[in-house]
Amino acid sequence: MNTNYIRIENGKAAFHIFPGLCKGCGLCIEKCPVNNLGWSQVLGVYGTPSVEPGHGEKECTACTICEIVCPDCAIYVEKLKNKQN
Repeated sequence: MNTNYIRIENGKAAFHIFPGLCKGCGLCIEKCPVNNLGWSQVLGVYGTPSVEPGHGEKECTACTICEIVCPDCAIYVEKLKNKQN
């Protein structure tokens, strides 16, 4: 199992991308309802760019649509609990 991943966190979610599984198909970018995903500088399994959040004006809402549509299970979205004092 490939355990090398990149973790990017915002207030609502921790976005995990596994470049060793990402083939760069772009389905997640196309389906993101807030247009937050884009191409990263990290290359995926076939030498194509993998994806990362943070490319849109709105931040990730943790809807998990990208995780659901990824045909290679290269994305895992971890919903974060609100930190209240």
